[in-house]
Amino acid sequence: MQHFLSAAGFLIEDFAGTLLFLAVFALTHDMAWAVAAGVALGVAQVGWRLARKRGVDALQWVSLGLVVTASFASFMTNDPRFVMLKPSAIYLIIGGVMLKRNWMARYMPPVARERIPDLVILFGYVWAGLMFASAALNVVLAFTLTPGQWTLAMAVWGPCSKLALFLVQFPVMKLIGRRRSLRSLVAA
Repeated sequence: MQHFLSAAGFLIEDFAGTLLFLAVFALTHDMAWAVAAGVALGVAQVGWRLARKRGVDALQWVSLGLVVTASFASFMTNDPRFVMLKPSAIYLIIGGVMLKRNWMARYMPPVARERIPDLVILFGYVWAGLMFASAALNVVLAFTLTPGQWTLAMAVWGPCSKLALFLVQFPVMKLIGRRRSLRSLVAA
């Protein structure tokens, strides 16, 4: 359970600014407040890590950069379709970053990196696939739903799809890791 909570904490930390943006936008339909909340949290997270002399991971920089640049573009265009399509760009960029081999190692305890490094890499690519699928789904929804319907759909799809994959990945990795550990004990 400790490893599960640790991994979940990293995911929440990396996507907190984006999740806060979506939550505030879904609740208020106010772009300015949603942008301000997402940017403030992203900047605060990075600032906190830098002040504590802790490294800032690539996904955290990407998340902050996307929130800031996409928010600026939203203000400049004031176009609801742009706001609705923005998550597709974010998903594509994050999916591209997730194509980096072994990006998930940061989220794994040392025992997982040792026993199931192949699964760490494999699930990294599965996560990238989910990001690309989410980008495509968002484009379809942006052109078929009203802004209110789209906000609700993406507010549900975004966190739920990631949580579902996480809830599949964690027990699969744990089960296979345990089996490999037992096999190595029997072989020794």
